Order: sequence, then structure tokens, then C-alpha cells
Amino acid sequence: MKAKELNKENRDEISFISFIIPEFAAAYKMNMQEAYRYLKQYGGIDFLRENWWALHTDNPFWAVRDMFEICRQNGGLK
Repeated sequence: MKAKELNKENRDEISFISFIIPEFAAAYKMNMQEAYRYLKQYGGIDFLRENWWALHTDNPFWAVRDMFEICRQNGGLK
């Protein structure tokens, strides 16, 4: 069975998410695993998946701030 290939949009989404999670981790003094768990628990990953196209066009600082704000609104404390 041949593996399904990812289209360009999926590759771009994965690339952006792979880039922005370490940026979030560094900004809030977390390791990568803590950052991923935090974002997953408080809706940051869902926000990224739904809005990556708009977020990737701006400065990473603003994407990280938006993720922080979404997580805070969903009960996150960091």
C-alpha cells in the first residue's frame, strides 16, 4: 500500500506549527513537551490548526501572543 502524500497546504501547515511551538516554548520559558501539552490542553493547538494561514503571515511575536491569549481565555495560567 502506497503512503498518502501530503499536499502543499498540509506541508505548509505542519511547517508553520513545527516552527511556532518552539517559539511559544522559548517565550514562556517552557521545554517543547510542556509547551505542546499546554497548548493542547488550553486550545492553542486547535487555534493554530484553524488559523495557521493567517498567523503565518505576521510576525511570530503576534502569533505567540494570540496563542497565549487563547490559552488564557480557556483557563491557562502561563
